[in-house]
Amino acid sequence: MRLAGAIAAVLLIANTGFAAEISQGDRRSGYDFMKPDTRAMQDEDTANPGMLWVLDGEGLWKRKLGAANKACADCHDDARTSMKGVAARYPAFDKATGRPIDLEQRINSCRTSRQQATQLSFESRELLALTAFIARQSQGVAIETGADPQLAPFIARGRELYLQRQGQLNLGCANCHDDNWDKRLAGSAITQAHPTGYPLYRLEWQSLGSLQRRLRACITGIRAQAYDYGAPELVELELYLMSRARGMPMEAPAVRP
Repeated sequence: MRLAGAIAAVLLIANTGFAAEISQGDRRSGYDFMKPDTRAMQDEDTANPGMLWVLDGEGLWKRKLGAANKACADCHDDARTSMKGVAARYPAFDKATGRPIDLEQRINSCRTSRQQATQLSFESRELLALTAFIARQSQGVAIETGADPQLAPFIARGRELYLQRQGQLNLGCANCHDDNWDKRLAGSAITQAHPTGYPLYRLEWQSLGSLQRRLRACITGIRAQAYDYGAPELVELELYLMSRARGMPMEAPAVRP
């Protein structure tokens, strides 16, 4: 019965037209849609499972490695100062590639160019830990992503992908997150898709995960072919979502159902 209800809800969503974009005054974090016990888990550091990755990331920040035998701290010193506000600006324009890269890609770029070490795999514990540690330093900082005018064409492409219907269910991101937020699908609240808390701990995953993992899961859920981790399309979609949330406070590592 629950599956049948979910399918019916999806079909209902698919048949609705696009609503206007969410106004500044109506924007809400995914935190606002959670039950009190999940909010409490996020709010208390000793109860927030994501803090385990943050602690691991702090250790990795100080660890020397690679042919250069350098640690992140050797260049950036105290992360509480040097990394404050950094995650609130990513994805950011990368001069070397001429396109935006996200925070995970920046970490890997520093590993190869500065530490002369191998890249970390997407969704590996080490990469998630470093990303969570850096993002934690921006907790409460307003998102600034998208302010760089060089990002404008990439934001536009990310918006096109956000609106594009795809897959066997013929759904776009906006069908759920603009048109039907605050409704429920298969018992779960439909949020506005503001990525204020990534990387975040998802109870469904029983693990920390990146925004790209969540996007790939959504794309698979509408029966479309998910892009590979690190694909330009996913970075552009990340960029649009973060620019759409500009001004909202960072809350990583968040906890979600």
